[in-house]
Amino acid sequence: MQKRFWLLLAAVLCCGLIVGGCGAANKTAGVAETGGIKIVDDLGKTIVLKEPAKRIISLYSAHTENLFALGLDQEIIGVSTTESYPPAALKKPVFDYRADPEKVLAAQPDLVIIRPFIVQSHPDFVKTLENANIKVVCLYPEKFDQFDEYIKKLAMLTGKEQEAAARLQAFHQKLDDITAITKRAAAQKKVYFESTATEYRTITNDSMTAVLLKLAGGINVAADATMIKEGSSIATYGVERLLMKADEIDVYLAQRGPMNAGISVENIVKRPGFDKIKAVREGQVYIIEESLVSSPTFRLAAGAEELATKIYPELFKQ
Repeated sequence: MQKRFWLLLAAVLCCGLIVGGCGAANKTAGVAETGGIKIVDDLGKTIVLKEPAKRIISLYSAHTENLFALGLDQEIIGVSTTESYPPAALKKPVFDYRADPEKVLAAQPDLVIIRPFIVQSHPDFVKTLENANIKVVCLYPEKFDQFDEYIKKLAMLTGKEQEAAARLQAFHQKLDDITAITKRAAAQKKVYFESTATEYRTITNDSMTAVLLKLAGGINVAADATMIKEGSSIATYGVERLLMKADEIDVYLAQRGPMNAGISVENIVKRPGFDKIKAVREGQVYIIEESLVSSPTFRLAAGAEELATKIYPELFKQ
């Protein structure tokens, strides 16, 4: 009788272990089934992918540039109408959010990356893609300190976390190197940065460009400028306020690009009253490409270096 009891107990324990083992196996399978990639985009929408995206359409040039920087090429099956860098982006099929979304649907992407402006201006386009079960991710870092998180989200969506970590490390190292050089300046120089020739608008004090200017060792002489509208990086200043600080401006910088096309040093120095500006009198007026200082890409580090070189050329000649 006692022997039968012990045999029965052993059998029960054995069954318990088997069932428990099966439960653990099922639990692991469940994690695998529900696992994958999950991020929250800039509209607060949770995006879930089973695996890194392999067929990507990028509808914003900065996204495209950063995807290429992370080592993606074959995975990018389409780009926006405003691409300029890298050259390989110009060889990709072009898609337009202002056009019929059927072209995007026909390409069968597993990920479409946009920015908030597209949602605001063409919501029906976005809704059509989402209704067709296409993953649409909206990303845009408005501030410089959001850049790292933005890149990490791109990397998670595409399986490029290691590449992103290496690129971000090199990016910040370059900025640190620039700051170390400009700290050797005998005195910090005051800079006016022109974002558009219209009303001689400048930059808001918390914009990406303003952060780069500070990293480059410059003092923003128009730090008291007022943004033209909520959320904008462009600020009003006007010629009167500008000329009131004429003797303080050591360096006059103007960006050239879509927001300030056709600008040149010659045009700037000929403006009425600009001969009173110290930087104009001393030949310290320079043009810098908008894409290097205003677009959220890894080339912001190159933009900071360009700013620093123009503000403190004597330090970088060494």
